[in-house]
Amino acid sequence: METLERLKLLDHHILTTARYKSFTAAMSEALEILEQQQEQRKQEKEVAIETTKEMKKLKRNLKRRKWVDWKTEDEEKGDEKRAAFNPADRVKRKKTAILLSYSGANYFGMQRNPGMATIEEELFKAMHKNKWITDESYEQAQSCMFQRAARTDKGVSAARQVCSMKLPEDLDIDALNKDLPDQIRLFGIERVTKGFNAKDQCNARTYTYTMPSIAFADFNEKSEYEKFRLSPERVKKAQGVLQLFEGTKNFHNFTSRKNFLDPSAKRFIMSFTCSEPFVSPQGVEFITVKVKGQSFMLHQIRKMVGLTIAIVRGHTDVATLDRALTEERLDLPMAPGLGLVLDTVHYERYNERYGQDGIHNPLTWEKQEPEVKNFIETKIFETIYRTECEQKPLLEWLETLPLHSYDARKEEASAAAANADKPNKNDDDNEE
Repeated sequence: METLERLKLLDHHILTTARYKSFTAAMSEALEILEQQQEQRKQEKEVAIETTKEMKKLKRNLKRRKWVDWKTEDEEKGDEKRAAFNPADRVKRKKTAILLSYSGANYFGMQRNPGMATIEEELFKAMHKNKWITDESYEQAQSCMFQRAARTDKGVSAARQVCSMKLPEDLDIDALNKDLPDQIRLFGIERVTKGFNAKDQCNARTYTYTMPSIAFADFNEKSEYEKFRLSPERVKKAQGVLQLFEGTKNFHNFTSRKNFLDPSAKRFIMSFTCSEPFVSPQGVEFITVKVKGQSFMLHQIRKMVGLTIAIVRGHTDVATLDRALTEERLDLPMAPGLGLVLDTVHYERYNERYGQDGIHNPLTWEKQEPEVKNFIETKIFETIYRTECEQKPLLEWLETLPLHSYDARKEEASAAAANADKPNKNDDDNEE
């Protein structure tokens, strides 16, 4: 009996020991797995942190101006740390509207473009040199809330362009103009409301197109460039064609990348008039057409002028203009950019609401008008007259008018039908 009981105790001891060893092994295995999981999570966290740093660096580089070699600049700076900010260095800046005039004949448009000579690039260089804007604003115009009223294309000038941005007070305009090319001048500065936007608050824009009056001559008649004088009858004919553009119409044929069903293709033309012919200092007769509208699309004015010239000269008739305002896609000429000038940007609604509040002045720029007019005559129109008389770009362009069909573009018919229901990129910002 006693032996039997000892055997039972021995079996129990052996079983307990086996269970304990099994439990210990299981615990050891579990702890090992837990440590592996913790190590894996730690590594994943480190990878995520590095990825986030790389993404932030990438976004920062994408915001930098494309035409600067930032890699070289960063290497030159090395580990140089930014100096501690001194509150005394803070410059108070307020939303401001600036009046700008420029001759665009030698520039690739208004907007900054990497590697290209543009109006904004010259303007920002001068502002940065005179400490009107910070280094950050020079690199990223958005940081000073910069906005232009209208974007002008290559070769297009502006008599009264308006831009809005945050600027310091007590600015020296004369000092800035000394650092600008002769073709660009800043004439006025006005404090505006905090939410003012030069483009959004602009309720209308006026453009002019100045050209030799021989553009409206009958193409069947041989005329001498310097001696040609336009008859009152042909001026009246041109005026009649221009008036057909007035009102709200679909101008999809007068721009690019828009189809008839695109709502943004509809534009409101308030007036389209023609001046009396006048003789330039070079002895050549010129004429100016003026158009006022809420907004214009890319190349819209130059195509309207181009078609008007083609109709008046007899290359096509008014029926082509009627068809151009329908869903058909027509082959239409586009006049050269030299004679196009942004004449005025209008802020009637803003002036009515804030112009007499005792804090802000209306954006009419009456004090600056004598200087602006002098710049227009001596820099903008003088360049147009001289270039037309010396290089005759309009005469060369007139020779291309018979090459246009003024009919439907057959090669684009199928593509237009296929894309009719697809939304096009909005070109509202791509003004003349």
